[in-house]
Amino acid sequence: MPPDPRDPDDVEAGDLPGVPRPRAAVRLVGHGGAEAAFAQALAAGRLHHAWLIAGPQGIGKATLAYRLARRLLADPQGFPDIGPDHPVARKVAALSHPNLVALRRHRAPGTKTLPTRISVDAVRRGLDLFGSTAGNEGYRICLVDSAEDLNANSANALLKMLEEPPPRALFLILAHAPGRLLPTIRSRCRMLSLRPLAEAEVADVVAGLPPPFAAPDPEGLARAAALAEGSVARAVAMLDPGRAGIVAETETLLARLDHPDWRRVLALAERLAGRDAEPLFEAACETVSRFVSTELDRRRHEPPARLAALVEVCDKFARAAREAAIYNLDRRPVVLALFADLAGAGAPGPARG
Repeated sequence: MPPDPRDPDDVEAGDLPGVPRPRAAVRLVGHGGAEAAFAQALAAGRLHHAWLIAGPQGIGKATLAYRLARRLLADPQGFPDIGPDHPVARKVAALSHPNLVALRRHRAPGTKTLPTRISVDAVRRGLDLFGSTAGNEGYRICLVDSAEDLNANSANALLKMLEEPPPRALFLILAHAPGRLLPTIRSRCRMLSLRPLAEAEVADVVAGLPPPFAAPDPEGLARAAALAEGSVARAVAMLDPGRAGIVAETETLLARLDHPDWRRVLALAERLAGRDAEPLFEAACETVSRFVSTELDRRRHEPPARLAALVEVCDKFARAAREAAIYNLDRRPVVLALFADLAGAGAPGPARG
């Protein structure tokens, strides 16, 4: 594994405790078809200058993008699968390769907060890479992680370069929701759509994470992989005991909507109302979403009007959760209203047996 140095001032969006960043991970699980499509385009001399690597968050888009960059920077003709000790792999892991720039949200040393967007100044500085000439007739590569983090000005600055790319320039643009991008950016990219990983693949990746990541017990790993919806990042989050406890309690209370335990519902609301409870509230929201999806599928033969009531409750909860986050509102009424509305919508827990 190439070096993945961290210090208290080294903070990026998407960092997970004890988990190497994608640029330091040389092992790729899944997505072989996407990698093969890129390799075939390169071998045929038809490598498009911009690739939009799309798919849900945490499924390996950045790992694939950095892997493609490493192979191309090592040898644009042979496109070799290089090992972790290769000089190019080490430079990519440290973001010190002269022909690679990564546009991402990064907290500058000495500052207290992580930027919410990739600024236009950061994009312009990064695109200065294309004012130089790559050595050995190689490629100059710009990796954007992710496109959703661009603001209007930075997206337009990137678009100008995509419209008139210099020779042997390559853009690898990650997108969790490509439909939200500027149509002009999408139209200039070749799409690589990645699917969520299978449960076994998620478990394989998590089990193979090197120290200092603590190896999970098999039962905890299996449950985390089952709840991860194909996302390694989500599986790692689900291994946190606090988050796993919130998921288990939320599932229990949702399974008893025919006879709600309001004392426990109130206790859950109190736990989710804390100042530092955003990750726990997010886990509860995801649990509710899975529950509603399962209920809709289980009750698909019921009259549409009855199912519409359940959908309305879910939409109302999603709006209330967003407003609570935007305006820093108390989450307790949001949680209490959710369980009251679900009980009123006639949503019993999933059938058992």
